[in-house]
Formats: sequence, C-alpha cells, structure tokens
Amino acid sequence: MPVEMTRRRFEELVSEALDELPPDFARAMDNVVVLVEEFNEEEPSILGLYHGIALTERRTDYGGVLPDRISIYREPILGMCESEDEVVEEILITVLHEIGHHFGIDDARLHELGWG
Repeated sequence: MPVEMTRRRFEELVSEALDELPPDFARAMDNVVVLVEEFNEEEPSILGLYHGIALTERRTDYGGVLPDRISIYREPILGMCESEDEVVEEILITVLHEIGHHFGIDDARLHELGWG
C-alpha cells in the first residue's frame, strides 16, 4: 500500500537528503536548485529529472542563465514505497541520481554506483 505523507513532510525529507551530501560534493554544486513536484506530466512514473547544463558541459561563456533544476517527484516515489523508511531511502537515491547528472555522470555509471 502506498505511503500517505504530506507535501511538507516530503519536502523535509528531500532537504534532509541534501544535508547528507558530503560537504565537498555539496560545495561543488553550481547554479542548481532542487524542487519537489507532484509528478512529471510527460513521464508520470519517473522519480526525478535533471534540467540543465551539466558541469562537465559548461564552457567559458556560461553565465547569466537561470539555475539548473532538479525535480523530485512526490507521487511516484510515494506510490512505490510502503513505509516512511522506504521513502527516505528512495528520496536519497533519487536526489543522488539527479545530482550525478548535474556533475555529468550518465545513467549507466549511476546504476553502477547504485544511484539508479
């Protein structure tokens, strides 16, 4: 049975996942914001999505652009979990996966790392 959880609590768990990032990793993130959304309209079952230009693809003329966005999708994560502990784990994996894309890591490598 899917977990029932308020949006506020879900956002707290996303914030806690970000707090668990190693400090060097967190400091290296540049011009990126993490948002909670209910679901992705184009692909309702995905758990997260990175929108932006990966750090590895930014050139010297990069600047004056809106922040990259990492969307964490609440409904699909809650729908696949049966406890708050599972939600916490899935949020952490999803946050790490999407941050990995910010650093230019592709899906295959993220899966090898256990972040996929």
